[in-house]
Amino acid sequence: MSKSAVRILTALAVLAPAVALASPALADDSHKKHGDRAMTLHAQLDPFKVNKVTGYGTAQVRLKGNEAHVKMKVSGLLAGAPHAQHFHIAAKGVCPPESAAKVRNGKRSLNTTDGLPFYGSIGTSLTTTGDTSPASGLAVDRFPVGSDYHYERTIKLSDEAAQSLREGTGVVVVHGIDYNNNGKYDDNLGPSDLDPKLPAEATNPALCGALKKSADGPVHGGQGGTQLAASDTPVSTVTTAAAGAALLAAAGGALVLRRRANRQN
Repeated sequence: MSKSAVRILTALAVLAPAVALASPALADDSHKKHGDRAMTLHAQLDPFKVNKVTGYGTAQVRLKGNEAHVKMKVSGLLAGAPHAQHFHIAAKGVCPPESAAKVRNGKRSLNTTDGLPFYGSIGTSLTTTGDTSPASGLAVDRFPVGSDYHYERTIKLSDEAAQSLREGTGVVVVHGIDYNNNGKYDDNLGPSDLDPKLPAEATNPALCGALKKSADGPVHGGQGGTQLAASDTPVSTVTTAAAGAALLAAAGGALVLRRRANRQN
């Protein structure tokens, strides 16, 4: 074998482990960048008919890092009353079925606790001003008021809440119902499961919708994989592919040189 062929094969032996070790680091860097990438989520807010709600609404969240720009439109709820609203997180990422409701005060209704196994606990309080942590979950003086309202606010999410929304387990829940249709929150369903000083009607869920990625995000393939748009191709994939191509090209060159050396010998 010629000296040139020996040098090329030696270089390949040194380069291959370096590429193998670089790939995980590149993949990790790509994962970090992906976590900071902006994404848009939407939710259709449907009523809990078992709670005698006929309203509806929509929610849109533009998420980048831990910053969320939230827009909501709600119609058909109890007029003149505050409506607590939250991101519920880290459970199944779905709204509870009507069958989760229980009989209370002789009436079948669904309270917030009934839905916890499905939509999870409060991750973010969608208040109009001030604190947005779970501690403000019942800050009735800082939630939207009325039967129809538009809500828009940019807020900072906790790491757990941001991760839940990014993973598809974030759910928007709007509370406050008028079960007996008398135009006010009263005690016909007994006390609230969240605060016995409040009537259940004030905190029972009215509308619910799971937050899902918009169509411009990853597209799920027919075989259960995820197809990324060209602009979303991870850096690690491109770099590793280029390195692999370089290795193949170098290996091919070494094989040609080896054959020539054999013929000369």
